[in-house]
Amino acid sequence: MILPRRVVGSSKVTDSESVAAALSLLSASAVRERCHWVLEAARSDGLTHFRVNLDALQPCATLVANETRSNYPDLDVPYHSRWRHFETSAGDLTKTILGKPAPGDLEYCRVAIDLSVVSVLLDAGAGGTWRYRDEITQTQYERSEGLAVASVRMFDSGLFSSDPGQRHRVDGVALSRLDASQLQRGLQVTEGNSLPGIDERVTLLNALGHALSHQPGADVLERPADLVLNGIDGDTIRADELLSHILGKLNSIWPQGLYYNDQPLGDVGCHPAAHQAQFASGLVPFHKLSQWLVYSLLEPLEWGGIVVTELDGLTGLAEYRNGGLLIDSDVILPVDPNLCDQPLAPDSEPIVEWRALTVALLDELAPLVRNCLGVNTPAFPLARMLQGGTWSAGRRLAKEKRKNGAPPLMLKLTGTVF
Repeated sequence: MILPRRVVGSSKVTDSESVAAALSLLSASAVRERCHWVLEAARSDGLTHFRVNLDALQPCATLVANETRSNYPDLDVPYHSRWRHFETSAGDLTKTILGKPAPGDLEYCRVAIDLSVVSVLLDAGAGGTWRYRDEITQTQYERSEGLAVASVRMFDSGLFSSDPGQRHRVDGVALSRLDASQLQRGLQVTEGNSLPGIDERVTLLNALGHALSHQPGADVLERPADLVLNGIDGDTIRADELLSHILGKLNSIWPQGLYYNDQPLGDVGCHPAAHQAQFASGLVPFHKLSQWLVYSLLEPLEWGGIVVTELDGLTGLAEYRNGGLLIDSDVILPVDPNLCDQPLAPDSEPIVEWRALTVALLDELAPLVRNCLGVNTPAFPLARMLQGGTWSAGRRLAKEKRKNGAPPLMLKLTGTVF
């Protein structure tokens, strides 16, 4: 399925200026800076769609701290990661099919990276009605957990590998050939069990396959693990460096990503609060799934003997559990209460505004949560607060306030953003 490009820019801009504009947005620091511009506008009531109630931040921090202690009484909080969704009520599925990693096992690391990448790319909103029944454990799942279990089962079946002798791998050839009917079967999608954005998800995986098979110097069986590991020189890498590497290699794959003239920007929205930028004025990057991928690569890389440092170089994730928490705890307030009853597209200005406020306010929330818990930043980076934490509290509040556990805003789910 080929979707029309969302293009901004001007014919008066030179090719080199287009490249400079794109590069200025492909980093975690750009996400943080521009999202904080939106928060600064909110502090002076300069936004159209939302206000911020900073007096509600401390009660929200207390709620998140209590949620963290409830989930992890000893405060030994793991990273926020796709791997948490593999740890199901029926057991840890990855250990069942892959076994336990040995220290420095690079091949286990490569397999785990392959699984992380396809599972993260499939992990956009499932909606409130879709269900997945795992026939092996006779357990039913929904939402992120359902997508996670389904991705593990498809991975285990060899769906993402073109080599029948190595089913626990992902390669460009298999992803390029994947069609909607295969993904529908793998996700148990039927007329009575619909999943938003199935065509867009196929398009995304096809685009990943094409990108893998057409990397400079790559053979036709290039794996996601090769792409990730080729960007790491040595046994350490900063989190923001890893994100920039991934964005540079894969930023063209997003079906609904924004383009600046002909330069792919990926998960970027338009908002007037970002008008002061030298390059790409009026644009706010989020790179939510790419950052979710980096968080989800921390453990696989550690299993291969590679340590990702400076985790708070990444930002909080601009997604609907974190953002929903901030609305449901009255930190973010809609200017028009009727906004919550209108279906909103991911690229609409209200959603861009909400996502930007979410990223910036998570930065404001983090030191308050740490203070409540009596921990410091090295022991409790954003990756642990999100897990402890904000995502869980956001889901719990959604279930308490709305029957189907939906977020407070009505999102038009596309399968490639939320």
